[in-house]
Amino acid sequence: MSFTIRYLHAREVFDSRGNPTIEVDIKANGCFARAMVPSGASTGVHEAVEVRDGGSRLMGKGVLKAVKNVNDIISKKIVGMDCTQQRDIDNLMIELDGTDNKSKLGANAILGVSIACCKVAAKCLEKPLYSYIAELANVEKFVMPVPSFNVINGGKHAGNKLDIQEYMILPVGAKSFVEAMQLGVEVYHTLKNIIKERYGVDATNVGDEGGFAPPLNSVEEPIRLLSEAITVAGYEDKIKLGIDAAASEFYNNLQYTLDGRKLSGDELIALYKQLIEHHPIISFEDPFAEDDFDSFAKFTADVGSNIQVVSDDLLDTNVKRIE
Repeated sequence: MSFTIRYLHAREVFDSRGNPTIEVDIKANGCFARAMVPSGASTGVHEAVEVRDGGSRLMGKGVLKAVKNVNDIISKKIVGMDCTQQRDIDNLMIELDGTDNKSKLGANAILGVSIACCKVAAKCLEKPLYSYIAELANVEKFVMPVPSFNVINGGKHAGNKLDIQEYMILPVGAKSFVEAMQLGVEVYHTLKNIIKERYGVDATNVGDEGGFAPPLNSVEEPIRLLSEAITVAGYEDKIKLGIDAAASEFYNNLQYTLDGRKLSGDELIALYKQLIEHHPIISFEDPFAEDDFDSFAKFTADVGSNIQVVSDDLLDTNVKRIE
């Protein structure tokens, strides 16, 4: 059975940071879906390119050009196609763009349409979205994800002196997603009370992604603070820690500047290994700069069998870099 796309329309909306982004509406065989495109505060130079308007309007961040690309170019090719043919739709948009980094039509335009097609197809097929995506990816075994709570912010996500961008708690010992949410929320509020008592109410202000931004100064201080909150809440056996360093933000001239110290890649690896040895850290994202393949390789070889190493800025969902 064919599920023909009858309508596709994009508009400019605003994300949780108050920045413009694209929202796409789609209709197919009586089904409707809507997709809004996310955007990070810190982005890698190798990531697919968002098309922004430039100029003075909205500090140059407007997306009316990308919206126009959806409504005037993409929609004319997509409307009439079967929304369940996700690969054909995505490949068509890649061909229409014709660049390696989506800079002509915009990754924001292409992604918005792609997500909208995926969501409306799931509705037409009367399948949960996760199940439909798994089907597209030829995945048969489902594993319930562990929520990762970003509870202390630094770097570009906050106005404090922390170089590391995110400190997270991961309730890996929970027996269900509901329990995991409960554990995370309880530790979050316990942490808030500790910060309030120790640093004052102003320190409970939150950063870009909802984590607290207390006046901490060193890499290890937030880890000790989180460990204390987890202990007070009574969940030492159920909650581990995760870090997103976003190391490209404190890398310059082949050196990393962390806590006021200049470090080589090898010295930073040694520091990270010491943190992992003394604290229950099980996930480490972007520990090195986006082009520091050597440090990523050494670090993963050393600790990759024990913890999760996430290479967001290194790989950038870029097939050539993954290869």
